[in-house]
Amino acid sequence: MIGGSKEYLDELAAGSMPGLPRNCLGAERHQRSESPVPAIKQAEPIGIRRPPSDNKPRPLPKRREKRNAFPLSLIVLLHIKGSPLTLKALHVDAARIPSFGPRSTMDEDHGPQSIAPAHAPPGRPFGARLRAVRRAFTTKQGLIGAYDYGFLFRPNLPFMRRSASRSPFFALNDRVPVLLALLLGLQHALAMLAGIITPPLLISGAAGANLDAHQQQYLVSTALIISGLLSTIQITRFRLFKSSYYIGTGVISVVGISFNLIPVALGGFQQMYANGYCPSAPDGTHLPCPRGYGALIGTAALCALIEILISFIPARTLLRMFPPIVTGPTVMLIGVHLIESGFKDWLGGAGPCSDPATATGLFAACPTVAAPHPLPWGSAEFFGLGFSVFSAILLCERFGSPIMKSTSIVLGLLVGCVIGAACGYFDRSGIDAAPVASFIWVHTFPLSLYGPLVLPILAVYVICACEAIGDITATCDVSKLEVDGPVYESRIQGGVLADGFNGLLACLMTMTPMSTFAQNNGVIALTRCANRRAGYACCFFLVVMGVFAKFAAAIVSIPSSVIGGMTTFLFTSVAVSGVAIVARGVVFTRRNRFILTAGLSLGYGATLVPTYFSHIFTYKGDNKSLKGFYDAIVLVMESGFAITAAMCMLLNLTLPEELEDEISAEETELEHTVSAAEGKAHPQNNADSS
Repeated sequence: MIGGSKEYLDELAAGSMPGLPRNCLGAERHQRSESPVPAIKQAEPIGIRRPPSDNKPRPLPKRREKRNAFPLSLIVLLHIKGSPLTLKALHVDAARIPSFGPRSTMDEDHGPQSIAPAHAPPGRPFGARLRAVRRAFTTKQGLIGAYDYGFLFRPNLPFMRRSASRSPFFALNDRVPVLLALLLGLQHALAMLAGIITPPLLISGAAGANLDAHQQQYLVSTALIISGLLSTIQITRFRLFKSSYYIGTGVISVVGISFNLIPVALGGFQQMYANGYCPSAPDGTHLPCPRGYGALIGTAALCALIEILISFIPARTLLRMFPPIVTGPTVMLIGVHLIESGFKDWLGGAGPCSDPATATGLFAACPTVAAPHPLPWGSAEFFGLGFSVFSAILLCERFGSPIMKSTSIVLGLLVGCVIGAACGYFDRSGIDAAPVASFIWVHTFPLSLYGPLVLPILAVYVICACEAIGDITATCDVSKLEVDGPVYESRIQGGVLADGFNGLLACLMTMTPMSTFAQNNGVIALTRCANRRAGYACCFFLVVMGVFAKFAAAIVSIPSSVIGGMTTFLFTSVAVSGVAIVARGVVFTRRNRFILTAGLSLGYGATLVPTYFSHIFTYKGDNKSLKGFYDAIVLVMESGFAITAAMCMLLNLTLPEELEDEISAEETELEHTVSAAEGKAHPQNNADSS
């Protein structure tokens, strides 16, 4: 409330209030406003300028109202010497008022119905857009700006003086220089590159569908292309048929191939080879199984409907159904299961050469006896080659610049490739035979439904929905956007719906389901850029890398030990993410400890002894439907993360809270609140300690 005399109102109307530029209210721009304040008498015209040569008031000339001027009614309450309150309506040009505060409120102030940038509303003429593009590419401010580019490349060496200045924060809809958007987009693309190429390599490799080299190259290229295309859906955000529902988050929520499906896919292929669904040679060697891969993506396309339906459940209800005590250990078990495949590759390969029972003939050495440099599985050379990747990742994190830290996994992979090529581990034949370009549907697979995979894949989509909520929340937080309220909940709804829709589209594009990636949140926090332009640049680079098939062929030809050194670190980070979910969201009361113990005991057991349930059902009849039902049960019971999720969810819903547990939980929550408040009260101390 602003109180004062009539002279104070005149000063305010004339734009002479301290701290505001003259005529910042711009009342003359809204003389034709069609939305006066109801039930209030229209005030006298304000904004009168008195020229020095004449004392008569002259109104400012009428100007054509700009389409990007957003009228806002500012109600000024005056109390003049005890008289009743007088109301006057002042029209303010919101585009000319500077924004204050640490958080960007460009889309939040308008609610879920509007997510357009304040400087570029949907109604802006095409000519204005064209002029903005021309300024961006023809002026120094538009091309380069004032960003400290040296910050991205400044290494963290001992005894090196650190800069005290911080880079500016680019909010969601700020204008970002073209060079910076391209540079940060490339950084985002490199940060997620390893996570995109790993699932198709494992699922199509010797431990999965055992596809030929050309099909593996195609899947790697397609994974990059689809990740770039479908990420634009999340970043752009669309309204569904003029309803209150959206698809997409409207922030930099990039998507990649889901890791959650890998354990189910590998277990499913083992079952397919065992029951004859996939072909095998007379000596037991697994032959390529494109039919099995088609069954995998066909079943996943159908099961994607469950996540689409989940997206219409309110976010609060979904979090109550799947709290951190359920999702945390589940994600951790997924990472633990994947570490086995990564470590086998580190020591030579995850195919038949890793098993002494099948390491004969062609697979007497890894990867095969026909490879350029075949060695027995577990050789010191393989271990050293993988350790070079692991060591390079550690060195980048310790001494690297900000851009090196966010791309440390890719740089470690590059170091391993250089050493492997120098030592003769590379096979160039696949690169030479690969085409120059590739795109979606160059290779196709027969889509079908494999019954035993339905239940496990449904569980995978539920987990992906829960992960998406956490990833979107983290993205909003590092982007300095609100993490509660209607806008945030609409982002959650749109993000989960886009996750399910992208999973369906990806399967129809011959790729396994997609999910929201979390590693790009680190890039946003590090570079202080949450702008959509950087996200679009990331999508552009991913599509370009996928279109050039030679790039995918080079990735497929990387030695298994180099891939293993990278994937072991990557899969362990998945397990650590599960631990972080538990640490942040679970209070360790007696009840919660009991739930975690019960769930993890079965999950760890199924992960360490993966064939423990294979001899429970010994059906030998001719009923294929009954046999398929038994196979589905076996596949679920041998998936450690599925058992853990079911057990933790059941116990969390049935076990009552005890009085001591409630008191302990309240005390712990109070301690967290106090520590968070102290951290906000002393931000400088926290920055110094970090």
